[in-house]
Amino acid sequence: MAARRKTGFDRYVDTRMKDSRFAAEYRNARAEIDATDALIRALEQAREASGLSKAELARRIDVKPAMVRRLLTAPRGNPTVATVLKVTSALGYHLELAPGSSRRRRREAPRVAVGRRITR
Repeated sequence: MAARRKTGFDRYVDTRMKDSRFAAEYRNARAEIDATDALIRALEQAREASGLSKAELARRIDVKPAMVRRLLTAPRGNPTVATVLKVTSALGYHLELAPGSSRRRRREAPRVAVGRRITR
């Protein structure tokens, strides 16, 4: 596969990344975006594993089905903590806060993951 051709934006970011303050802020923002994306993917995998439809999940957390569809499929999702906790609980899971490696711990927020299914 051929390498993707750099856009004007790519070149701009490459130039800005030479500034250490910009680079640090960029890495922190990227880490937050990646963590949010990973959390949403984990919620979607948990929903699929539970066999629940998005509509049924919406009923369980008392929201419109469109909200659940947006949460689990929007490319730029940014759910509130309250929403994440409702969805996680409705799926029979819990959230865990786990420390990252010592190097990451200083630079990035802690890793948050959907924990094991709660048995009832």
